[in-house]
This record gives sequence, C-alpha cells and structure tokens, in this order.
Amino acid sequence: MNIEFSVRLPVDVKSVPLVRGLLRQTLEHLDVSSAGVDEILLALTEACANVVQHAAEHDEYRVEVSIDDELCRISVLDHGPGFDVDAVTAAPPPSPLDGGRGLLLMRELVDRLSFVADGSGTHRVTLEKRLSPRSALRLLEPS
Repeated sequence: MNIEFSVRLPVDVKSVPLVRGLLRQTLEHLDVSSAGVDEILLALTEACANVVQHAAEHDEYRVEVSIDDELCRISVLDHGPGFDVDAVTAAPPPSPLDGGRGLLLMRELVDRLSFVADGSGTHRVTLEKRLSPRSALRLLEPS
C-alpha cells in the first residue's frame, strides 16, 4: 500500500502535535510496529521543533510524507536561515541540559537523514525509516 500526503503548517508549537497525530494514525493504520511508530514520531518531532524554533519569522512550513510497504520517507521543508550540518556534527556534543541534541537524536532514530538547501532558500530535512509491520514482529516473538 502506498500513502502520500503533504501538509502546510503554521510555524507554531501547536502544529507539531497536529502533524504527529496525523502521522501516528497513518502508521498505525498500516500496522507498523509500535517501536517503529515511536521512533518515526520522535524524529519528526525533532525536525519540526527545529523549524518552529529557528524559522519563526516565516509563516508556514511543509511536511511531506510518503509511505509504502517497506519505507517511510518524511521531508520537512522551511524557508528559515538553515544551519551548517557539518559544523554542528563536528562540534562537541552539548550538555543535555542545554538542548541541541535533536540532530544526534534524529540520526539514531532513522536509517537515513539528509539536509538539502536549494537556490530558492528552501531547506529540506528528509528522514527515512525502514518499516517493520507488527505481524512480522509477532513471528519473531517466542511462544
């Protein structure tokens, strides 16, 4: 089964739970494992929270979702100032009390993470996660 959708959201903290709920319902409808749902939603939350925190002067951002039987691909697009991914990755990890661990967390939660800025000022964060359906997990569990 293939499901694709795109939503435009206000750059507002209330938009994050809205898109999380929409994605959660979609993943649960597709019978994705609970662990997979939780990891995808946490990665999405981090990506959207970064937009809300850093692209505040813009009115909206967009989340594009594409899910098939094997892969969930999410892109979060905004027109904020962006950041230097290499510099953030090379810097020593921040204190857990200071925040700033979203990039590290996203890298651990998904199978592929990419950042692209185009000439028009659009920044795209793409998260890809291979899916494990609940039925496949039940086959692996001991009786």
